[in-house]
Amino acid sequence: MKNNDKMKPAKLCYEHIGGKLGQLLLEALVKKGWLAKTDPSDKNLYITELGESQLTAFGIDLSQIKSQQL
Repeated sequence: MKNNDKMKPAKLCYEHIGGKLGQLLLEALVKKGWLAKTDPSDKNLYITELGESQLTAFGIDLSQIKSQQL
């Protein structure tokens, strides 16, 4: 059994990862070029072609995400 004092939280907010882990994941995915924005001031991000290939290789089924105009 793991020691609870050393466990890091992975918070859920509705149906997404929130908290510090969510922030770090977002920053890493943007830095790797897997996610991007059409305009730096925009709140919306999109999955890049590189992101599609890498996330699919990671085992994520992107067909569950609906396409939409941003």
